[in-house]
Amino acid sequence: MKYVDGFVLAVPEKNLKAYRAMAQKAGKVWKEHGALQYVEAVGDDLDVKFGLPFTKLAKPKPGETVLFSFILFKSRAHRDQVNKKVMSDPRLEEMMKGKDMPFDVKRMAYGGFKGLVDL
Repeated sequence: MKYVDGFVLAVPEKNLKAYRAMAQKAGKVWKEHGALQYVEAVGDDLDVKFGLPFTKLAKPKPGETVLFSFILFKSRAHRDQVNKKVMSDPRLEEMMKGKDMPFDVKRMAYGGFKGLVDL
């Protein structure tokens, strides 16, 4: 069963272009090191009446939007192997060094998930 790393974060709308550029570079690194899929999605239909809206989870400030992202792996062991390579990749380190992040990392929700249904 596949394994997923999932993320929910708030990004200032004025930083979406910079975030997209960063995510495209990061996604290439993850995919080159073996990730099966890398997806970044920006909120569109978030004013929902059922359940806990992502906006309540991420608590975006005025001028921010919510992003939902995930990286797909073969298994948790595969995720651990890929992430170890990614975290030691100088391209990722270079992206994070000396630049302002286009979002507040401390407000990002993250977790690893075991597959339950895969159709």
